Amino acid sequence: MTITPVRHSCTRGPLVSAEGINGVGKTYLTNRAVEALDDKPLMLDEFSQRANGRPGLGEALLRFLREASAGDPFLRGGTPMAEALVLLAIKRHDLDTVIPDLSSGRAVVEGRSVDTTAVCQALLLRPDDPDAALETATALLELASSYRPLPDLTILVTDDASEAVVRAQRRDRRVFTTEQATFMREACALYERLAATDPARYRVVDRRSVGEHEAAEQIRAWIHDAGTDLGCLREPWQGPGARCMCCGHRAESAPA
Repeated sequence: MTITPVRHSCTRGPLVSAEGINGVGKTYLTNRAVEALDDKPLMLDEFSQRANGRPGLGEALLRFLREASAGDPFLRGGTPMAEALVLLAIKRHDLDTVIPDLSSGRAVVEGRSVDTTAVCQALLLRPDDPDAALETATALLELASSYRPLPDLTILVTDDASEAVVRAQRRDRRVFTTEQATFMREACALYERLAATDPARYRVVDRRSVGEHEAAEQIRAWIHDAGTDLGCLREPWQGPGARCMCCGHRAESAPA
């Protein structure tokens, strides 16, 4: 006799993340998509939009990273592995704060989640070696999944990296250094390669071939459909038998 898990459909809302480099339009497109939804998700701002901070541990950690990076737009302070762990701690804190919303059945959309940490820190840990950076990003995601569940759905908005750099400079009223612009281009390529390793979780909007209206509609549909037939969210460190953080269901087994 073999034992197989009994499928349980959780009543929670979906956890969605929007990823991509600065200037690809992910925030604009995601906001347009959300405006068209009847049931509005809870929106969690990405790091760059939290400049004024909010009370709590997550914002305190982010403030310390900003101070250590001395104004670097990518929060690079020279210790990429330590920074990766702090960033993962912030994303764990973000999850903790939205469990009540997820438990009530509401969707939550994170403006950048653990995928951004994996991509950016992998480039710092393995510079000048795209294949090694991809392996490192995958390993960092595995590490992240031991801190907290990964998003149910990750929407990657991508574009020609040079165009994104121009948009980001115009929007932020700043000029990136040559090194910073190169870092963005490398991150854009790594995002796309990382998405290809997990097609079940990722959905990709490529603005090189998709117009603004179509892109927003795709994102709207993906967020809407993400709430169907969800599994439970369990504490990774408690193992598969842990209770769901949202509905309280404990995994059970039954004879095959």
